[in-house]
Amino acid sequence: MLRVLCLLRPWRPLRARGCASDGAAGGSEIQVRALAGPDQGITEILMNRPSARNALGNVFVSELLETLAQLREDRQVRVLLFRSGVKGVFCAGADLKEREQMSEAEVGVFVQRLRGLMNDIAAFPAPTIAAMDGFALGGGLELALACDLRVAASSAVMGLIETTRGLLPGAGTQRLPRCLGVALAKELIFTGRRLSGTEAHVLGLVNHAVAQNEEGDAAYQRARALAQEILPQAPIAVRLGKVAIDRGTENIPTRDRLEGMAAFREKRTPKFVGK
Repeated sequence: MLRVLCLLRPWRPLRARGCASDGAAGGSEIQVRALAGPDQGITEILMNRPSARNALGNVFVSELLETLAQLREDRQVRVLLFRSGVKGVFCAGADLKEREQMSEAEVGVFVQRLRGLMNDIAAFPAPTIAAMDGFALGGGLELALACDLRVAASSAVMGLIETTRGLLPGAGTQRLPRCLGVALAKELIFTGRRLSGTEAHVLGLVNHAVAQNEEGDAAYQRARALAQEILPQAPIAVRLGKVAIDRGTENIPTRDRLEGMAAFREKRTPKFVGK
């Protein structure tokens, strides 16, 4: 039986314009690779800031924002996969060392950029998958929550709060309830509890949890297999389906809640959307 091998193209850095380096080794902190052969259509974003465990610093965020802006216009991108080049880590969250050196005004600006980054990931036109082969804390988990699908190693550790300053209001606080429901989201945020990949899968926080392998990339391998399942589907239909689902989850609960409240006040049967 002939085995078809996946062809890999070289990683290519997309450095953000006008952005000074923070001195991280290894050049660009965000790198891109488009797969070829049977995997053509899958594009990978490699987060590679080993000196800070992929913490969300100025350079990292700037490069990722520009990378997303460029890839958004590329119709050849059918699935976008986020992975880490740092073993044992997906993303450690906000770079608190950098933040300590910022003024209050600079912190406000940077937090807005982080929110914009999460929104850009969520609004990316093609399906996005987070391959979580290690720690995903604070902003790192928010980044994964902004993706459409999540795959985690069973041993991966994740939580929305890495410190008392690690939570960005309006990001994970909005996406987590949509994923888990309000009560459970509040419990996780209030307690700062951290979950393993297995626990996250049981709760529905991730789509798949897999046992880690010796190479430390089991979640990536499963995420790529998931991307391969998406490739045969009609790309326009997939993109439209994503838009419809995202708009539905944003609007329908709000309209239904308002209708339910109005029906209660008026002592009538509520007329929910779609019924």
